[in-house]
Amino acid sequence: MEIVNYNATTLAFIGDAWMSLKVRMHMLEKGYQNPNTLQKKCSAWVCAKAQAKMLLILKEENFFQEDEELILARGRNATIKTKAKNADIMTYRYSTAFEALIGYLYLFHKEDRLEKLWNRIQEIGETL
Repeated sequence: MEIVNYNATTLAFIGDAWMSLKVRMHMLEKGYQNPNTLQKKCSAWVCAKAQAKMLLILKEENFFQEDEELILARGRNATIKTKAKNADIMTYRYSTAFEALIGYLYLFHKEDRLEKLWNRIQEIGETL
């Protein structure tokens, strides 16, 4: 694993932006155009509860590689100075871990893994 110089919350910041954009594009591609509908559909995928659920499903499937597990642990254990609006602390920590992983995959150009992850996110997201 390469040395990751970014802290977990920075990785999560980038992961959150990437996930938000991908989900918004996905909803547009599905044909949604009404702003209120788009907001509701996107929020169902990018909220802390949904991201934590996605993470736990993927962990049950043994989806993650060793380096990814290390990033997830860093994200889960990160010092978080903000408070989640609609989630308990553990849900928020899992969500941060998930976003940190996405940020890591994006920033370190792990396109194949990011694409595999995105494909599973879409499958899981459709069940939320």
